[in-house]
This record gives sequence, C-alpha cells and structure tokens, in this order.
Amino acid sequence: MTIAVTTPTGHVGSRVVRLLLQAGVRPRLLVRDPARLDAATRERADVRRGDLTDAAFVREAVAGARSVLWVDPTPHTCAEPVETSRRTGTAVADAARAGDVGRVVLLSSVGAEKRHGAGHLDGLARIEEQLDASGADVLHLRCGYFFSNLALDLAGLADGVLTTSADPHRPLPWVAPGDIGEVAAARLLADGWRGRVVQAVHGPEDLSFTDVATVLTGALGRPVRLNAVGDDDVRATLRAAGLPPGAVEGIVGMTAGTRDLVPEQPRDVVTTTPTTLAGWAYAHLRPLLA
Repeated sequence: MTIAVTTPTGHVGSRVVRLLLQAGVRPRLLVRDPARLDAATRERADVRRGDLTDAAFVREAVAGARSVLWVDPTPHTCAEPVETSRRTGTAVADAARAGDVGRVVLLSSVGAEKRHGAGHLDGLARIEEQLDASGADVLHLRCGYFFSNLALDLAGLADGVLTTSADPHRPLPWVAPGDIGEVAAARLLADGWRGRVVQAVHGPEDLSFTDVATVLTGALGRPVRLNAVGDDDVRATLRAAGLPPGAVEGIVGMTAGTRDLVPEQPRDVVTTTPTTLAGWAYAHLRPLLA
C-alpha cells in the first residue's frame, strides 16, 4: 500500500504521517525541505524532495500511489490565490485522470461548496471540480475553522484582544488540525469508499467568536475581549502589511463570503471530532503567551 502525503510537516499532514507510521505504512512524503522532518520519520518514509508548484515533480512523485492526500500549498499572501490554487491542483488532478493514482483525499474547507464568492476558498472549489472531473475516487474533507488560526495574532491575544471581521454572534464549526489529520488518515487507510465523497470535519461544537473569547479567557488565564472590525478595516491592515490586492481580497473574501453560510453537510456523528477549543488552547496557545 503506497500512500502519498503532501505538506507532511504541516498541522494536518504531520498528524497524518504519524498515524500512517503507527499503522505500519511506509508513506511517500512530498516535501520541499526534508530537514524539517525528524530523523526517525525520514528513516521510515519514502521522502521525495520537491516543490508542489512544480507539476512535473508532482506527477512523478505521486505516480503509482494507491492514495494521495492533497493539501493546497498556496499561501493566502499569494497575489492570485484562486488561480494559483487551481493551477497547482492541476498536477494531481491530471495524475488521477491518467490513472497514475488510485484516489485522492483533498483537504478542502467549509465554504468551498459555494463555488464562487468566498475569496481564497474558491481556489479549493476549483480543485474539487478538477478532481471530480478526473473520474477517480475522490474525497473532499470540508473542514471548519482551524483552532491554529488563532496563533496568527499572538500579539493581539497577548494584549487580551481577539479581533475578527466575522459576525461575532454567529456560530460556526471550529476544529483542531490534529483531529482533521486523524480523519484524513482513517480515510486514506480505509477501503470502503468509492466515487465522489464529501465529508465535513466540524470539530466538537459550533462556536461564535463571542464564545471563543470566553473560552480563551478561561484557557489562557487572562481576560480576552472581542474586537469586531469591518471588511475595510481588514483591507487597510493587510494593505499596510504590504500584501498585493489579490491576496487582500482573497483573505477578506473568505470571511465576507461565508458570513451567512450554512455548511452543506450537517453536524452529525461522522463530522464531529473530539478535541475542544479549551483543551487545545491550554496546550498550544498558553505556552506561546507565557
């Protein structure tokens, strides 16, 4: 059984790799810098060094794999995020269409079902469409809002402020990246699914940003207040940081385009994962703010 994993040093990919190793699988890891993998993992894996934006590298590296976990490597700071995601995803979609790989598990997102109008999430929609057209077995993991996104503003949290342009009172799915990795690994190892499958990964409960501020206050041992801002405030901040217009609109659009979204998959026993925000924040955020 050959399972290829992209971004194996990321929040999700690293968890997938560990679980595959524990399952007795020697995974094939596509990585830009093998030195970022620990020595024990390198010894137990087939490491392929290269860039996921290099179509020739991707086609060669995934060829013959039974399953591939595809994680879009396109950064939100990219000048043309949607087109770059689509272009980068073409290589794995072409490999699936040609029969070079048996099936693909895509790390997608809640909001990709909109197809248009959700900023950089539209790039994941384009990849979903490419894989759907390949004729291969494909599974789209529609994930909620990553807990780890909170670490993008450690300075604000250190000052006791959680800033968002989302509706502060509207609940949405929040999920631990490690839990996504567990679902992805289970699907990569399982033989019981075929065709096109969509599975949401919703975390343990839906939370509004108001709820999140309350949870963080307890978990971090310091008051955290919510600072609700508008889209233009976010644009101004991103522009001041030097981001190009396409990146600015890609980031703003992810929130603006999904404010009223009702996820296509309802919360149920399959989509609900166990790690709570309180437990995750205590273990991962609190040490960073000590």
